[in-house]
Amino acid sequence: MEPGHVRERCFGTRCDSWLRVKVRRQAPPERALAGPDLQGKSILHAAPQNEQQTQICTVVFVGLLFTRFWVVSVLYAAWWYRDRDTPRQGGRPVQALRRCFLWKYMRDYFPVTLVKTAELDPSRNYLAGFHPHGVLAAGAFVNLCTESTGFPLLFPGIRSHLMMLTLWFRVPFFRDYIMSGGLVTSDKESAAHILSRKEGGNLLAIIVGGAQEALNARPGDSTLLLRNRKGFIRLALMHGAALVPIFSFGENELFDQVENSPGSWLRRIQNRLQKIMGISLPLFHGRGVFQYSFGFIPYRQPITTVVGKPIEVQKTLCPSKEEVDKLHQRYVKELCELFETHKLKYNVPVDQHLEFC
Repeated sequence: MEPGHVRERCFGTRCDSWLRVKVRRQAPPERALAGPDLQGKSILHAAPQNEQQTQICTVVFVGLLFTRFWVVSVLYAAWWYRDRDTPRQGGRPVQALRRCFLWKYMRDYFPVTLVKTAELDPSRNYLAGFHPHGVLAAGAFVNLCTESTGFPLLFPGIRSHLMMLTLWFRVPFFRDYIMSGGLVTSDKESAAHILSRKEGGNLLAIIVGGAQEALNARPGDSTLLLRNRKGFIRLALMHGAALVPIFSFGENELFDQVENSPGSWLRRIQNRLQKIMGISLPLFHGRGVFQYSFGFIPYRQPITTVVGKPIEVQKTLCPSKEEVDKLHQRYVKELCELFETHKLKYNVPVDQHLEFC
């Protein structure tokens, strides 16, 4: 059923009701790469499991210094210093780990499915916007950092990369683990290194909503932080990289979250902590190991990640505000069309539409 038409302003144009903008009072946008200033702070928020892994890696690194194996930490520290620029120079993907059979168990738990709607030319470079963030960002990781859902088969000749908060690349051992999956730092230098490769065949994915969007992640929610996120648009123009909208259905269904509506005392505390630490702290719960009422294991809900058709971008070294706004409007329109076209297939109510803030 086609949504009715209304007379509302949507990025300066008259639009369908499913393109309307939902403006909320909230803290100023974080300085993310997806934002206007391209100073990446939080592209991929660390999932709870990742936070535990970083703690373990740090404890192991420090603990070894007080044992007879102290030389391991010393040698690693020397290697770490020598290798310090690798995370923002394309990373170090390890195909054997991306193909590891263990990822299939993670894929099948939910399960996670990757859907292709258009071909991607392997001679081009692409900048993909991934939506929504969710609490876990499971769709982004499983589809783009492993080969368990068949990304190389669906898009032959395309190498996928995913941006992650630079902070996590400062954790010993853990940095090597995440780089093995194709993760790179969320800063301008890192993005430019990948998008400027002349041989093409690279897809760099940015979770546009960042850590702040994770605070909105709850079942049935379809609100995206995109209205003022234009830094990735400017980046695409500067490098002439085609834009690819990606929507992951079911990403917000994995956890329940404590009520934290914008303006509430809890959201104010979360926003303040995010400014201090650079990561958001959603209060969430899922299921347990032997029961389904409470725990921190994600619910077994299907995740279907749909890759939209690429939007051609003309290379402009110094794009104007008008050029950025125009391409941003087109990107939003294409993303909404992608959502509307596929939502009924993946159990989204017919009257539910994307909202932006």
